[in-house]
Amino acid sequence: MLGRHPFHVAGKKYVDAIRLAGAVPLVIPSAQPEELDTLLAMADGVLLTGSPSNVHPSHFGEEVRDPSLPLDLDRDGFTLPMIRQALEKGMPLLGICRGFQEVNVALGGTLHQAVHEQSGLMDHRGDDSKPVDEEYGLAHLVHMMPGGLLEGILVGLDESVVHNRSFMVNSLHGQGVNRLAEGLKVEARAPDGVIEAFTFNGSGFSLCLQWHPEWLAASNPVSCRIFQAFGDACRGYHHERAVLAGGAGLAFT
Repeated sequence: MLGRHPFHVAGKKYVDAIRLAGAVPLVIPSAQPEELDTLLAMADGVLLTGSPSNVHPSHFGEEVRDPSLPLDLDRDGFTLPMIRQALEKGMPLLGICRGFQEVNVALGGTLHQAVHEQSGLMDHRGDDSKPVDEEYGLAHLVHMMPGGLLEGILVGLDESVVHNRSFMVNSLHGQGVNRLAEGLKVEARAPDGVIEAFTFNGSGFSLCLQWHPEWLAASNPVSCRIFQAFGDACRGYHHERAVLAGGAGLAFT
């Protein structure tokens, strides 16, 4: 809600990050199930953005723990089936924060509704009373699993950025993965063991991140590599579809 009216919105930082990937951003509103095939046919990849809202816990068999936190059933009803269809098609998919959590739930996983209340886990929430540059500032290390997609994307970065498979990220989430869905593979964890990145074991490019790589992405070497890899995957998917359709399709540079 903006004022008294509902809107379909997307943060400018996500649109800018798609352009950083060398792709053309297309913001779509929440959709009806019968519209998903048409929408996915227009795209070469899917970015699931972060959001102030959380995935409704009914989707993973729980009651709402804190009614004061925002929910968005319209988005749930659109993104959860879209995720399954996009992955079935082998479309490149990049999930960020809420998008990361949506993929886990869409495939049958569960979430901690309050990570900070779990024994032994850190408080991963941001502080919105601080200036936005501080709220989105680097907060903790993540450590990559060896041999994963994420490690491959970041290989060769200066040791001042990635050292011993670890690098710094921001942290602005209250919820997080509890049980990882079948078919997903852990790519990185926070120091307390919270899953910070995972991929889908099926065909195509998929990478889901609990932090916000889109924040000041152009000045962050890790973010640049991630969005460039996503853009490359989208161009590859576009080319494959063009070949299957019997034409060269549009030219990408």
